[in-house]
Amino acid sequence: MHDLATRLRRLPPSCGPVRLIGVDGHAGSGKSTFAGQLARALGDAPVLHLDDIASHDELFEWTGRLLAEVIGPLARGETAHYAPYDWRTRRFGPPVAVPPAPAVVVEGVGAGRRALRPHLARLLWMDLPHEESWSRGRARDGEEQREFWAGWVRAEREHFAADPSRPFADLLIRQSGKGYEVLTGPAGTVGPDQPLTQGDDPSAMC
Repeated sequence: MHDLATRLRRLPPSCGPVRLIGVDGHAGSGKSTFAGQLARALGDAPVLHLDDIASHDELFEWTGRLLAEVIGPLARGETAHYAPYDWRTRRFGPPVAVPPAPAVVVEGVGAGRRALRPHLARLLWMDLPHEESWSRGRARDGEEQREFWAGWVRAEREHFAADPSRPFADLLIRQSGKGYEVLTGPAGTVGPDQPLTQGDDPSAMC
């Protein structure tokens, strides 16, 4: 993780003064956990969770708000503000600030969509098959979310069919028994599936 963070810190800014790092993958693939560990390795970089941008009414149709409320201000070197969505109350909450830090992690399904890719310094894809990811997500969310998951799976399939992310990923992230394996992605230049670094035990990562 430290090796990966070092590589990312050396990248040129991609969104104003910010190195915007996208972490995409299927729902349930472990994006949030990985993004949190990566953010800590990047010196407690801000993390924008796209689950806070999306809503029941706009599972994937939130590009305009993200560009206007977050990407635009960061590109100007300003602090961005957005209202996070509460999935249980179905309401948007008080605004949250995202400062133009040297690195900002954007994680969630759709972080590598075509409208966002030009602003990313790197796109990372959590490389877990969709059925396994969705099974993990259903187990995590429990029976009360079963109906929601049925609709989500349909919407996610449609999104990635129209706007795939994995083919444009610079790096693939795979969980292993001792942490994460980082491989060159389809858009990378090192070579097909050539390992770049091997993470330590996730509990020991910072």
